[in-house]
Amino acid sequence: MLLFRSAQIRLPAVALLAAASLAGLVYAPARAAEAPADHDRTLTRQLEELTKAPGGPPGAIAVLKRGTRTDVYRAGVARIGKPRPIAVTDHMRIASTAKAFSGAVSLQLVDRGKLRTDDTIGKVLPRLPRAWHRVTLRQLLNHTSGLPDYTMDPEFLDLVTADPRRHFNSRRLLDFVADEPLGFRPGSRYNYSNSDNIAVALMAEAVTGRRYEELLAQLVYRPLNLRSTSLPQGYRMPEPYMRGYDVTPPNPPEDISEALSASGVWASGGIVSTPKDMTSFIRAYAGGKLISDRTRRQQLNLVNGASEPAGPGKNKAGLAIFRYTTRCGVVYGHTGNFPGYTQLIAATPDGKRSLTVSLTTQVNKTNKPELLERLRTVEENFVCALLRK
Repeated sequence: MLLFRSAQIRLPAVALLAAASLAGLVYAPARAAEAPADHDRTLTRQLEELTKAPGGPPGAIAVLKRGTRTDVYRAGVARIGKPRPIAVTDHMRIASTAKAFSGAVSLQLVDRGKLRTDDTIGKVLPRLPRAWHRVTLRQLLNHTSGLPDYTMDPEFLDLVTADPRRHFNSRRLLDFVADEPLGFRPGSRYNYSNSDNIAVALMAEAVTGRRYEELLAQLVYRPLNLRSTSLPQGYRMPEPYMRGYDVTPPNPPEDISEALSASGVWASGGIVSTPKDMTSFIRAYAGGKLISDRTRRQQLNLVNGASEPAGPGKNKAGLAIFRYTTRCGVVYGHTGNFPGYTQLIAATPDGKRSLTVSLTTQVNKTNKPELLERLRTVEENFVCALLRK
């Protein structure tokens, strides 16, 4: 999630930390005691180099799962000043990878006959502006809707700047841009908008009469046994969690894990989860286990467009999922970024091989373009390791 990409917002200090050396804390892949393969050492070194780069994260973790075998790669620490690596059970803000969850909910409702991908905002959410009424669920899910992005609205940004922990009415977030027309004719081009998945969640609520949080639990958390995943409204993080930092040299890293209320991002990026749960989710989601083959064919009807931030290789957009075509092969997934965190989740089309990469600082094309390109290279190298025979 590229939150606040139109403004440089300095969040108030949650804790102003003295510069702390990470002391080269790097952890090899977690598995049976054996000499690590050369490619394992290379991948670990690449994560370490990210943590040492200017503006890089204090901590990083990557989880590769092939069948029943899991390899965990770590660098840095879960919290500055504490010599503990990030664990797969540490909570984190998953940023815009939460949009894949709205895809999982809405596409299951398509399978159940509650929604159709051609259903329009006008049909399902008639209270929303008439200018938006032609936009379809499909166009919301693949970011071709033209909806103005509420996170770029000056009033919204002013409110967040004045009080980052402000509690928003999540179901009224689109009110910030209700007086704005569509940016283009629906379906005519791609433009990533955080408003899209707010509208998707509102559609799901409208056709079921149930809260989006309840639908997540019924259709995603329980079937996949995601015991550490939730969509909170406040700013508190559940323990244990990896700290998220604002890393802006020459200032010392600033812990902003609990600086922002999740109510202001909701279905677009407010979910909290763990690397372990996200591994389970993306294997099922990218592997098509949650939806019918018919609906999956619609989901994988791709358009030109990249996730935010861009994922490894060449990106194309489906319905709440992206295809990443790398030099070693294809994976499907989603990325995200939020103050303090950057995420990638991806899996092979059969869901048997998966990758999650989590950093404890925000990296995107606006705030750290050079570091993003390094990250995308590292992610592609991890995809190649994942797909290796």
